[in-house]
Amino acid sequence: MDGSQIAKRLEVLKIEHRDLDAAISALIGSGTPEQMQLARLKKRKLRLRDEISMLEDQLIPDIIA
Repeated sequence: MDGSQIAKRLEVLKIEHRDLDAAISALIGSGTPEQMQLARLKKRKLRLRDEISMLEDQLIPDIIA
């Protein structure tokens, strides 16, 4: 992947991460959240965060001081 492809993928992942955050908040706010669904959403959100971090690391060059 080159820099522009990584940037596009990052944008998509960040949007999905925000959408999951909104879905989790809505599920919690509904009164009696379904625990299994909530756990799945949170796990997916964590995987997205990890992938976002990995891609951001690829965009930032390693500088040895």
